[in-house]
Amino acid sequence: MPSPIADAAEPEEPHASAQPAAWQDDPRSVQILSAEHASLTTTRSLVYNEAFTRVGVFLTFMSMSFVALALFTSAMPSGSSFLGVTAVALALNFMVGLMTLGRILGTTADDLRAVHAMARIRHGYLQVRPELRPYITTPTNDDIATVMRDYRAPGAGIGAVLYSLTTSTGMVAVINALLGGVLAGVVALLVGVGGVTAVVIGVVGTVLVFAAIAAGAARFFISDQASLEAEFPSSETGASTPT
Repeated sequence: MPSPIADAAEPEEPHASAQPAAWQDDPRSVQILSAEHASLTTTRSLVYNEAFTRVGVFLTFMSMSFVALALFTSAMPSGSSFLGVTAVALALNFMVGLMTLGRILGTTADDLRAVHAMARIRHGYLQVRPELRPYITTPTNDDIATVMRDYRAPGAGIGAVLYSLTTSTGMVAVINALLGGVLAGVVALLVGVGGVTAVVIGVVGTVLVFAAIAAGAARFFISDQASLEAEFPSSETGASTPT
């Protein structure tokens, strides 16, 4: 799921709703909007399915590789050979984890664009029948601050950090950080570093990998959300009245 950003810029007056348009009286307009809305709903469903499938494949791959590692090393004496095989297994899992994280970021962006487009379509519905406004509980404005509220994502602070960790992106990021840290510790043992020092290297590696992933993901989300243009931004009170 998307990471929260700061409040959107000062909203402008919706240029498409300044006066009634001829299309609002054409019944074909609602049919076109409904078809587009249905297409976006299908897109969101496919995006969610792909995200869950990718995460499931990653977790299955990681579990099976650890089982295979345990079976393979049971007949192998502990030492550099064991650490070498372990490092290879961790490196493969880390690589697959990063690829999974990249795709999860992509599906999250796709989902956000679908939600953004659906908010714009609902605004069109209300331009046709504004009296239905009390019955619409999802956003009808397409500025990013309003769209993000549809995710019930906290705006900033510790709440935003904790929310991010509960998403698929956050979970995969934590797993990758742990894999990276353990890999760093195993490599340290391979080169002859002491056990305590290797543990410290592993912890530091975990923190650094997580910080790098968090920074990259935040930059990606901010850039992606900034690319979404608002045709019908909300007013300062959080809603605009379509005409």
